Amino acid sequence: MIGSGSIRHDPVLAVAAAWTLLGTALFFILDGHSDTQVNVYWAFQVPLDALLAYSSWRVFRIATGAIRRFWRFMAIAGTLFTFGDIVQTLTSFWERDEWSTAGGTVQSTCFAVGLSLIVIGMLIHPHAGRSGKDRLAFWLDSATVLVGGAVVAWCFAINSEDRETNLIGALFGAAVTLTSAFGAVKMILSGNAPMHRHAAVPLILAAVVNAAGLFATPEADGALPAYAYAIRFLPSLLIAVGPRVQEIIAQFDQYAFGSRRRKPYSLLPYGSILVVFSVMIVMLSQNEDKDARLWGTVGGLGVIVGLVVARQLLAFHDNKRLIGQLDTTLTELREHETRLRRQALFDDLTGLANRTHFREEVDATLADAEPGSVSVLLIDLDGFKGVNDTLGHAAGDALLAGVAEKMRAAVRTGDLPARLGGDEFAVLLRDCDACDAERTAQRILQALTEPIMIDGAPVRANASIGVASAEEGDDLRTLLHAADTAMYAAKHEGKGTWMRYDHSMLAA
Repeated sequence: MIGSGSIRHDPVLAVAAAWTLLGTALFFILDGHSDTQVNVYWAFQVPLDALLAYSSWRVFRIATGAIRRFWRFMAIAGTLFTFGDIVQTLTSFWERDEWSTAGGTVQSTCFAVGLSLIVIGMLIHPHAGRSGKDRLAFWLDSATVLVGGAVVAWCFAINSEDRETNLIGALFGAAVTLTSAFGAVKMILSGNAPMHRHAAVPLILAAVVNAAGLFATPEADGALPAYAYAIRFLPSLLIAVGPRVQEIIAQFDQYAFGSRRRKPYSLLPYGSILVVFSVMIVMLSQNEDKDARLWGTVGGLGVIVGLVVARQLLAFHDNKRLIGQLDTTLTELREHETRLRRQALFDDLTGLANRTHFREEVDATLADAEPGSVSVLLIDLDGFKGVNDTLGHAAGDALLAGVAEKMRAAVRTGDLPARLGGDEFAVLLRDCDACDAERTAQRILQALTEPIMIDGAPVRANASIGVASAEEGDDLRTLLHAADTAMYAAKHEGKGTWMRYDHSMLAA
């Protein structure tokens, strides 16, 4: 798990949790002293707001694209929350006989603007690329969750005894909470969240706790109980924890955000159905006119819905299993295709390109390159037969593999080393003039001066190298013949050296 140990032992998160516990303890210790409780409520928010702003800014600096935009909104929102709560803290120390956690004009404005930025950032965050059918399923799931939450909020609001006073406030609070929850659910269902799932969970819990805080003692017209302050204070910690967790994870992997493959189904819509049905049961239980026929109808409806949901989940699991088997089969086919392609294009012993692949690449490069920009090296080991005869074929194979490694290290990125067969190697040099080709040949010979350890014994591999640069009108056959001619000229000069092709070698 990415950075899980660092998250558990992060000193900043530990201090934030201890700070929240201290504030919660003060709410209960100061129970009955509303003014002091309100002062603690606002003063203890400021450090958590600052943590939210700072961590969001840190993630913003690492992220890119649409993810960077989302974290910019989070950083600005955290700054607004910090400023608004500082102003409200100072105000609360001047005012007396206060019990409500509702902020003043400055704090409410900063909170509304900051929350709007977060919600807008969630709503405009792009979806992962999917088909039209997937997008329709996503919006249906999201709408189910939204409607279910709206029903619950309406039941709580309309059930209030003082409807004229509480209905508008409850509906407004519910609207804010639902909109925030909808934005979070939208990102979760889309599989394209701008944060890792470990960072998203605290933010989602904050929305849930915030909703509970809105409906906790909604009709209180005096001092709030200590638990109400604690519930309304807890979301500040959860909101600050999310960005801090994302910052920790990004230190291990700056691309570790929430993009992932969307699941074939989601349990959230079914959870919404369960919540709405539970609320309906609660509302009916509070109705004095208990009709047995109505209860029977509702009970039967609940059983039918439960059976349909169970059947759908069973079908989803079957489909998921079949899709998993298909994915496994496709993965095995791709791996088999990769192995076949590698066997067709690369040498099994050395891992270098084989003769067929090398010739195809030389032919394709010559077709697109400018004259004089392509060179070829042909390399033949000197005395390889003696290694096979004295040390055995296993030692010879080990020597060939060691030569291949030295060639890889000596050539440039973009060059193509190959084993043509036996102890004969070649290198295709792209965008390389004659001087660069000569320097590459010298590097290879220099690398081969270092012995290769075979069964504990050092073995040196001498080689003769022929260098040929493509001239205007040269084709594959002409270029390889020129390099071959230069290589035999190098052997004639005494082996362990290189020669560059010139036309006088043909006469010799």
